[in-house]
Amino acid sequence: MKILDICDLSVTFSTPVGDVFAVNNTSFSLNENETLALVGETGCGKSVIANSIIRLLPQNAKVTGSILFKGIDLLKVSESELEKIRQQEISIIFQNPSLSLNPLYTVGSQIIEPLIIHKKMSKQNSIDKAIQLLKTMGFSNPSKAYGMYPYQLSGGMNQRILLSIAMTLNPSIIIADEPTKGLDNELVRDIIDEFNTVKRVNNSSIILITHDLSVARELSDRIAIMYSGEIIEIGETKKFFKKPLHPYSQALLNSLPEKGFIAPNGTSPSMINVPRGCKFHPRCPYKKQECSKKIPLFYSYDDRSVRCYLFQ
Repeated sequence: MKILDICDLSVTFSTPVGDVFAVNNTSFSLNENETLALVGETGCGKSVIANSIIRLLPQNAKVTGSILFKGIDLLKVSESELEKIRQQEISIIFQNPSLSLNPLYTVGSQIIEPLIIHKKMSKQNSIDKAIQLLKTMGFSNPSKAYGMYPYQLSGGMNQRILLSIAMTLNPSIIIADEPTKGLDNELVRDIIDEFNTVKRVNNSSIILITHDLSVARELSDRIAIMYSGEIIEIGETKKFFKKPLHPYSQALLNSLPEKGFIAPNGTSPSMINVPRGCKFHPRCPYKKQECSKKIPLFYSYDDRSVRCYLFQ
């Protein structure tokens, strides 16, 4: 059953040098208890989609389309209604865990705050709950960790703190924006384990935003590949890694270590001077004449959707 349904979402930023077309006519859904990985190169629009869902975009953003959460269009609800949804239904974990936490307060006090304010729990009960969450997140001495400040913890530990905060109110959706960015391989493994714990304990749906294909493979049920503001392929993760469909998806997989680090040819197009037709056609080895004239529709193939004329 769908819990989130995004339809024809477009986000344009007005700047002195021209309009930046960050997201273009993007549609996808998220099911209950599902993890969907949103994958693509830096600057392709992944984080813009995340911030659109909870309406945290700057004032120069123009947003069109619809974002339905349990049937409610998040782009149309009042600020007070949206604040309730942010507080209790949709949690977001931003890219830099150390900067997302208040350095002046202990991590424990930041975990219990939503429990006291929104769950109306007593301070002692909220402390007990926080310590249990820290234990669930793999802290060997959760009582000690509760009284520490963010600067006393590593980036990986602070990421676990953010996960603990996200879990406090049992949200329906957790949006994780590059949760493993800048972490070494051992910490990445730890974060993957912690997200699996979140899925098991909370039954939350997760939107995992990442450029790391190995993390997407480990954690997601479905995967959506983004390129230059558009989703170009979406489907079951296992099928994607067995046989990617879109030429860009194939190039992405070839860049993995086990494939020999073969980087895609060329560079991503400007988000201001957007090419006509398929955005990938200037770099595509299979391009046809129509690829440079008109944006391809989504075509169905092997229970997946792919935006490419090769599958029409």
